[in-house]
Amino acid sequence: MRYIKLQKEKAPVVKNTLWALKLIWKTDKSLPLSAVLLTFTKSFFEMYVKNILFLKTLLTVIDGKGDFSLYIRYLLMFLAVSILCKTLTWYGSYVSNRSVKVVLKKLNNLVFKKACSLDVACYEDPEFYDRYQRATDIMERGYFHVICLDVASLFGTVFAMILVVLTVLQINPLYLLFTLPSAAVFAVELAKSRKVYKRDLEKTGNERIKAYIKRTMFLREYSKDMRTSNIFLVMMQRFENAVKANIKILREYGVPLFIYSTVSSFFSEFLPTVGTYAFAASRFIYTDEMTISAFSVVISSINSVNNAANSLVNSFTEISQLALYFSNLREFFDYEPGVNPGKVTPGEFESLEFRNVSFRYLGAEKYSIKDVSFTLSKGEKLAVVGLNGAGKTTLVKLMMRFYDPTEGEILWNGINIKEFNTEEYRLKFGAVFQDYRNFALSVNENVICRVCDENDKKAAEDAMKNSGAWDKISTLPDRGETVLTKEFDKNGVGLSGGENQKLSTARLFAHNFEIAVLDEPSSALDPVAEYKMYDNLVRATQGKAVVYISHRLSSAVISDKIIVLDGGSIAERGSHSELLALGGIYADMFNRQADAYGKEEAV
Repeated sequence: MRYIKLQKEKAPVVKNTLWALKLIWKTDKSLPLSAVLLTFTKSFFEMYVKNILFLKTLLTVIDGKGDFSLYIRYLLMFLAVSILCKTLTWYGSYVSNRSVKVVLKKLNNLVFKKACSLDVACYEDPEFYDRYQRATDIMERGYFHVICLDVASLFGTVFAMILVVLTVLQINPLYLLFTLPSAAVFAVELAKSRKVYKRDLEKTGNERIKAYIKRTMFLREYSKDMRTSNIFLVMMQRFENAVKANIKILREYGVPLFIYSTVSSFFSEFLPTVGTYAFAASRFIYTDEMTISAFSVVISSINSVNNAANSLVNSFTEISQLALYFSNLREFFDYEPGVNPGKVTPGEFESLEFRNVSFRYLGAEKYSIKDVSFTLSKGEKLAVVGLNGAGKTTLVKLMMRFYDPTEGEILWNGINIKEFNTEEYRLKFGAVFQDYRNFALSVNENVICRVCDENDKKAAEDAMKNSGAWDKISTLPDRGETVLTKEFDKNGVGLSGGENQKLSTARLFAHNFEIAVLDEPSSALDPVAEYKMYDNLVRATQGKAVVYISHRLSSAVISDKIIVLDGGSIAERGSHSELLALGGIYADMFNRQADAYGKEEAV
């Protein structure tokens, strides 16, 4: 995986913050603009108009013994400004709430699209899943909204703070000295934010385990095993261990975070407040230059300055922490696939050649495929057989370019497949995988893989007839419009393993392809259903190349060529009759399976 190694406690704050804001701006400009409206209005009204300007004006009227009518006029002016600010705040909240949903949808779409473009290798790497979860946490926890508010608050607070400071300077510049301890809070809160991020980083693996267990508890395919074995207790123990591990992490970081919070409060609240009150009281008692109104304004101003300073600290430190989280999202989006797409469009299929191909998974010591060479020509049917773990599925992954060979090359019509556009190249294949999956969508959508019109529905029905799935689907009340599983539809249906595999195989019949790849396509079928499916496949793939991957040899009998894999290498090759005559691995496998079928029929 070509991820830039993330420093666990450091990230370029300004760079990541600007990147996050640019991303949010591209998805919906309303969110950052509404954040600016909200924070500027609140900062200006709360810190300056209400706490300083209005108080100073009214106290000046009282000190000057102004008449009641003047007081009422100022009061009405304040009421008008208050209504205006509240209206702007309400409007900003409305726009913000609406924009959050838009941004969330668009960011999720970007993440999902990126996830689909990742190498298959990513999904076999626990580190990737940890990074992926931290990237999606930004959406789930609303961090994109928080960072907009924090950045806007940073500038809004600075603006209000300048107005308050100018007011204090008119009274006595010495009072500003009591705001200096707040500067120390920046360093303390920054260190605290890094500690919080590091804590959350260590919890990621445990959170992923908890999420997995929560998910499997509600999935139908796990329900029977949960109730007929002790696996439930094992899962609960794993869940409890993850919780205990998180508690241990929280305890480990609890004391340092408490100390950081205590020190921060001391510098941000205790020293400035006590100092201001003591100095202002002494000036009021021992000098004649401090009036009651001036004393009130000073106290309110210093409190506002300290609140503004604390708000600045909180916004800046939270931005610093969010920058660490957004570095995960940025890294996720910056991921470069190891399987780099070419630019050439593959031509009509004539031949596919494996030339001295070897492959070893990342981190593995042994090769899964070693020095494999063969050629598949147009119209040929090739069976790749072998015991479990022989390397058959790895061969399919290499053929469809989910991975690139460690050594050797794969040629399409004599051209290295690395030269081709990956998406266009894979469209040349129709594939059924052994770990097939059907989705909580309608039957037709599962087969055609898009929202279906009437022509698509007819094509889906024909495809299901070829795969054998229609025998079951035709008995359902809504037939092809039936939704699979009851997860989202109470009228949905659950299919058996064999029916699900037939439905998955129907996708192959529904699409145009030049090479059919069937990886254990009949593993869940009984012998009769298996025979019917292969009979239909033979008819549907006339003139096209077919690759059968199986440890069951029904497909080998109808193939032109057979490759026997053993330990990742080709141990035998030839036709069915030739390999039976050879009396080697293939003959032994075939005779054992034939004997097993004979006993099954006798029973």
